[in-house]
Amino acid sequence: MSDLSLPRTPVPANLLLTQGVAQPGQIFVMERVPHHDGPETVLELLNRPEGFFAFRPAANHDVLLISKVQTVSLSVDRQAPIADPARLSAARMLGVELVLTGGSKLGGWASAELPDHHARLLDYLNASRDPFFAVWTHAATHYVNRAYVLYARPLS
Repeated sequence: MSDLSLPRTPVPANLLLTQGVAQPGQIFVMERVPHHDGPETVLELLNRPEGFFAFRPAANHDVLLISKVQTVSLSVDRQAPIADPARLSAARMLGVELVLTGGSKLGGWASAELPDHHARLLDYLNASRDPFFAVWTHAATHYVNRAYVLYARPLS
């Protein structure tokens, strides 16, 4: 039987599940997707309809199949949530602090690609039905499962 899978690229990431502490490892994004040039983004991977994704913990070389519904967040070092420079420059930066299930806090910016009259943090959080959204800092982009956000607070 032939292997018809698409080539995948490993991406270093930190995974936080509903149980346990954050752990470093690798996820695997598709090298090509049909709807844009370049590789699949982490956000696209997490928001695909499949219920699981592959994760290789740094401490162990066995690949784990991680349930997306049990994933609180996935963080990737220094990767802009919007790769296209033109789109990124047009996006409005919204300061945000999130309080997640378990009480942990995450602060950063959301890149809102919304009309000016609907570009509040509330609009950004409600703009999509996708389970994951991005919050970034200068050091990392955090892909957060909205099901585990207790509340969000806008920051000026």
